[in-house]
Order: sequence, then structure tokens, then C-alpha cells
Amino acid sequence: MSSPFSYSGKLYLLPTTLGDNEPLEVLPATVQHQVERLDIFIAENEKTARRAIKKLVPKKSQPSLQFFILNKHTDPAEVSGFLEACKTGKDVGLLSEAGCPGVADPGAEVVKIAHREGIQVVPMVGPSSILLAMMASGMNGQNFAFNGYLPIDKAARKGEIKNLEKISLDRNQAQSFIETPYRNNKMLEDLIQVLHPGTRICIACDLTLPTEYVVTKTVADWRKTKVDLHKRPTIFILQKDY
Repeated sequence: MSSPFSYSGKLYLLPTTLGDNEPLEVLPATVQHQVERLDIFIAENEKTARRAIKKLVPKKSQPSLQFFILNKHTDPAEVSGFLEACKTGKDVGLLSEAGCPGVADPGAEVVKIAHREGIQVVPMVGPSSILLAMMASGMNGQNFAFNGYLPIDKAARKGEIKNLEKISLDRNQAQSFIETPYRNNKMLEDLIQVLHPGTRICIACDLTLPTEYVVTKTVADWRKTKVDLHKRPTIFILQKDY
């Protein structure tokens, strides 16, 4: 059977830790092995990528590493060139800033190009804050949606919260989303102000870290609870039950 891929070089999707903990506490040895042998990486930030590589493989030589930077400042016309090495038989690693590449992450654009060009994509096992939060939420893991960031404008955000609550009820679907960490407390205030008292909210923050906090309560109970989420990476999930 002939290979479905046009080139021998592969794109490895390399997860990283969700915070400042020991990599091998949350990453399998297979990720460490791939990072150890790769020399070409695509990342959002070279400095943090080098730090992640050094922490995972302390003895790896850094001067010879090649980085392509993919973030909101990257010219879209340059992205396809990041995979040229794969066409010459070399493997490339795509590193996330935190968690899994391609999920709530600009790396999805590189993966799309890899598929279009016939380059094999190899996802590696690692922590996903979205899946970890869903696992621990007690909400509908058979039917859920991740909605990214909600609107910044307060009125628009409250409108979207009500819309997500309606969708949750209509479809029996858990709705997850994130916020910039320094606005987390404001988000929780809006949620408990806007949502029905019986709607459940899961707050999952600092996942995999010693300060991990995952709690699901009704809106009515959250109104009686004090929690400080300021600058703590958080996933919010809501579900309105029948």
C-alpha cells in the first residue's frame, strides 16, 4: 500500500506543561524523546520555547536549534515556509505555549497547511486544559462546545452568556470558554448576575498545578462563595439542565 503522504518529514505536535511544574509530572516520556531529537521548532515565542525545551531536556544543545515564530504578528504568507524542512525529509516540532498545539492555539494554521501539502501530522499526548476541565466538571462530556473568548464589551458579553445558557438548555450541551486571567473575577461576577440560579458553573483553574481548583456549583451557590481567580488560568463551563 502506497503512503498517503508526499514527504518523509513529519510535523510533531508537542504539548507543554500548563504551568511551572516538572514536565514529566504531566508529559509522557515520548514527548521528551521527540524534543530530544528535533532541531527545528515552530513556536509562539522563542524565549519561552527554549525555556520549555531546556526544562524537558536539560542536556540538549540550544545554539543549533532553529525557530519559526507563529503568533498574531506573523505574516500569513510566511507560514507555509515553516514546513519546508519536512519536504527535505526533516521532522519539525510544533510547540504550544501551554497545553496542546492547535487547540485554542495559532498552531492550527500550520497543521492545516501540513495536511494540504501532504505532510504527516503526529499528535503527541499531553495536558489539555479544556479536556481536563470537562473531565472534572460533572457536565455533559458527550456533548460540549468550546467557545474561546467571550466579547470584551460588558453588554455584549452578558448577551452572549445568556445565549450560551439557552444553547445549553436547547441542546443539552455544556458550554466552555476562557477569559484573560486578569478579568476572571469580572467574568464570574457577570455569570452569577446573568445566569439562572439553577444553572451550573464549573470553575477549573491552575489545572495540573499544586494550586489546582476545580469546583462545580449552581449559580445560587456561587453567589454565596468567595473565590479569587485573578491572574489564574481558568476554564469556565456552564450547563443549564432540563
